[in-house]
Amino acid sequence: MNLSSDLRVLQTKSLPQAVQDEIERLIVNGTFQIGQKLAEAELAQRLGVSRGPVREAFRGLEEMGLLRLSRNRGVFVREIKLDEAFELYEVRAGLDALAGQMLAERATDEQIAELREIVGQMKALQGDDDLDAYFQANIRFHDRIVEMTSNRKFAEMNSRLMKETRLLRRSGVQGGGREISDREHGAIIDAIASRNPERAAAVMRSHVLNGWERYKAEVGPVERDGEQHGDGPAPAAQEPSIPSN
Repeated sequence: MNLSSDLRVLQTKSLPQAVQDEIERLIVNGTFQIGQKLAEAELAQRLGVSRGPVREAFRGLEEMGLLRLSRNRGVFVREIKLDEAFELYEVRAGLDALAGQMLAERATDEQIAELREIVGQMKALQGDDDLDAYFQANIRFHDRIVEMTSNRKFAEMNSRLMKETRLLRRSGVQGGGREISDREHGAIIDAIASRNPERAAAVMRSHVLNGWERYKAEVGPVERDGEQHGDGPAPAAQEPSIPSN
């Protein structure tokens, strides 16, 4: 943890929660790779805390679906089997469709302009080697669509699902996936700006389900059981695509 900001952090949250948030950040941004084993003592030293808060953070992150605690083996950044990956994408397709429908009914011109600005930033990063910056912009785009619905319960439901889904999708912004993604995001904004809820829902749903097809094609019908086959890095997933509208 950044020592200079520790006091400010602890004014708003407990130490275990602050540790959990930091480990979560390191998982989501790719610092800790899929399947990587996390050592309690090493993390405690890295974050400048005792082992107790790290142990408590591990339990919280397991409940969130980001870590897997294996008795006698340790703690691992969770790998997701293909059948569970489908379940995540299937649920996310429904939630994203609802987000598109809701936002098309209530989006302001300023919100649509903000989404276009985010996509513009992503396009500017297409030729950049900084995948993390592009990935974070991609996250922000999807998060803002949900936030703009102004439905807190919906945002809470979406938050956990997206964290799990990001275990699958981080590498999907590499290569030509960025150009495809930006084109799709433009189609999403156009659909929302049309103020047509059905069109926005359909485009958002297609965006996710085509992402599933790309992920499945890349991973293939392989066994993803870390208990039986170890905890090595997961194969790369492709960025979702949608048919031309």
